[in-house]
Amino acid sequence: MILTMLAHPDAVEEAALSNDGFLQHPEPGQMWIDCSTVNPSFSRKMAAEAKARGVGFLGAPVTGSKGQAELAKLTFWVGGETSDLETCRPLLECMGNRIIHCGGPGTGASLKMVMNQLLGTTMAAFAEGLVFGESLGLSREFLLETLLGGPAAAPFLALKRERIENGNYEPADFPLRWLQKDLHLAAVSAYETGAAMPLTNAAKELYRLAIRDGRGNEDFSAIYDYLAHTQDIKPTDNGYRDQSDPSNGPRENVYAHDS
Repeated sequence: MILTMLAHPDAVEEAALSNDGFLQHPEPGQMWIDCSTVNPSFSRKMAAEAKARGVGFLGAPVTGSKGQAELAKLTFWVGGETSDLETCRPLLECMGNRIIHCGGPGTGASLKMVMNQLLGTTMAAFAEGLVFGESLGLSREFLLETLLGGPAAAPFLALKRERIENGNYEPADFPLRWLQKDLHLAAVSAYETGAAMPLTNAAKELYRLAIRDGRGNEDFSAIYDYLAHTQDIKPTDNGYRDQSDPSNGPRENVYAHDS
């Protein structure tokens, strides 16, 4: 049994197909479980490479934090043959408490792409909304209190409240650079299928700008802090902007570089 969980498709291909790659020396009855987050077409390519060498393959990307991994509470999104999944189920159950069979090769990667696309665009939209609200004179605390738990905010955003309030983005639950990578893979997949992804592409470039600003190793919720600092937002605690500070005026605050 071979299990991989690597950062990006190039790393997976190097481990599997380089001169010293494990697929170059297959053993009878061998199974490969790839838990990396990769694009669906790449996962199908690896499935075909494994099959050509007589190796069973499951694409099984995961959802869950480091803490959930330590407690064996990961979720596996599995693409591959049912018989291969049943062979590998005892191993997966040592690491996770939810195993979802999505279908054939590449389907687990497809679902993980959709989920991370939603995580990235939702986080970016919420961050932008907070910055917008602050520019209108509402405090960050007031915005978080009223928005979180309501219909406009996805449930996972409540888990980011403490980070946003305290400016504490390290160690990351999910580093910003890896989310940006996943949005890039989603855009590549959309290009392959002909789907239009205007929001995803905008979010992808926003996260890239944050990476260029040195925020890549921080939690992806740091996109709020990046936007707030870019627009020089100065939150207050009483629900309104500090009107005594001229720099908190909407023209100076948001359009500081307008002439």
